[in-house]
Amino acid sequence: MSPAASPQRATASLPTPDLLHLEHQLGAAERERLHAISEYLQHEVRHQSVDPWNREELPRELLPGLAELGLGRLVQDGGSRLFQGLVHTQIARADLSLSALLGIHNELIVGTLAAFGSEEQKQTWLPGLMELRQLGAFCLTEPEHGSDIAGGLATTATRDADGWVLSGSKRWIGLGTVADLALVWARDTADGLVKCFAVDTSLPGYAATKIEHKMGLRIMQNADIELTDLRLPADALLPGAASFQAANGLLKDSRAWVGWQAVGAQQAILDIVRDYALERIQFGRPLASFQLVQQVIAEVAGNLAASSGMMAQLTHVQEADELAMMQAALAKSTATRLARQSAAQARDALGGNGLLSPYGIAKVMADIEAIHTYEGSYHINSLIVARALTGVSAFVS
Repeated sequence: MSPAASPQRATASLPTPDLLHLEHQLGAAERERLHAISEYLQHEVRHQSVDPWNREELPRELLPGLAELGLGRLVQDGGSRLFQGLVHTQIARADLSLSALLGIHNELIVGTLAAFGSEEQKQTWLPGLMELRQLGAFCLTEPEHGSDIAGGLATTATRDADGWVLSGSKRWIGLGTVADLALVWARDTADGLVKCFAVDTSLPGYAATKIEHKMGLRIMQNADIELTDLRLPADALLPGAASFQAANGLLKDSRAWVGWQAVGAQQAILDIVRDYALERIQFGRPLASFQLVQQVIAEVAGNLAASSGMMAQLTHVQEADELAMMQAALAKSTATRLARQSAAQARDALGGNGLLSPYGIAKVMADIEAIHTYEGSYHINSLIVARALTGVSAFVS
């Protein structure tokens, strides 16, 4: 099978990757919209993302089409939690890099402004952001502080007669080199509290350098950020984000969202390994007829079903406003672990072709390594879960 052959395969008679029929829980309007989004992403994004992924470039030409689908304002449209999760699944099924871009955009950029911004900040930034005419960067992680960012954040914000002065460094900041707006978390030198500031990235004192040679999420333009005596007006502070507690709430929902990314990645894995097994002929028979390959497909499907069911139940917890960090961490760590297992099995099933990005699985596998690590690494999330269940912290104090 050639890489180009896969998009033309007719699979209408085969089961969809929605193995538990989660979309049947949606109303007719949301189901119709989900189908339209999925069809567009599979035809206009999935295969078109391979070349920019290889080049580590952001395909800006894809953004208008995504905006037309309403993917820049997904949370603000007021859809059900399940609908939002299934949309994130379909974006991730097409491309995990763009899923990271749109997920962070909705959960941490638009979401932060909508929840904690002033009316002026909302009017200034939200229209362009929700149409994807402008992009934002969520600047929290630092070179020396990742997992311990809550207590170790070192970037400072100092109030003076003219406003605020920000100084410090940030690392692994998605879209840091291309963003119009940076939401920068800094520690107020007066009271020691971590606060969020809206920063126009064209201001003097903001400098971003792209992090090169990543193995995964290569479309997402991660950056090192240097803030050098960056001067902001007094009203740059987001009034509702005057302590790190605001960030914790955002990160809880964002962590749960990564679970949906892992579901989408597993749907892509099932698509890829099943199609390849049906088309690839060895010893005069399709690979799908061999027991070892069927075992891989069945285990990939099992991991996908388990992750899907867990995430669907999590939406009920979210709708009831009962989501705890333990539950978000459990969902994120478990779903990405299962995705990682499935990717390794499927990559092996594709043999040598599985090493080539146009066949899909190498790209998905590399991207899963990134989502397994970000929004709290796998082991940090595991410690959050175990601490909640035992009442004993294993974090270094």
